Amino acid sequence: MYNYDTITEAINDLVRRGYCHDFNLFQNFHGLKIVETYRFEGETDPADEAVLYAIIADGIHKGIFVNAYGVYANSESESLLQLAFTDTR
Repeated sequence: MYNYDTITEAINDLVRRGYCHDFNLFQNFHGLKIVETYRFEGETDPADEAVLYAIIADGIHKGIFVNAYGVYANSESESLLQLAFTDTR
């Protein structure tokens, strides 16, 4: 696992490591597997709180997924994450 100070630093490094697909676009993938998770807390603004996921889909598509947490979490995003946590194909 890596240690990042900012979400921008984490995203840039994940892209450099081949996680280029944006899973926030809600395309139809199967076999989702979360391989890394990073949580960032807003120092002054709760709206800056986010979780960054590195995901592999269908065994070949590497990408990232960003979601807020707490009151700012998106329910559609939560649905995708539930699929990723339960889909082990």
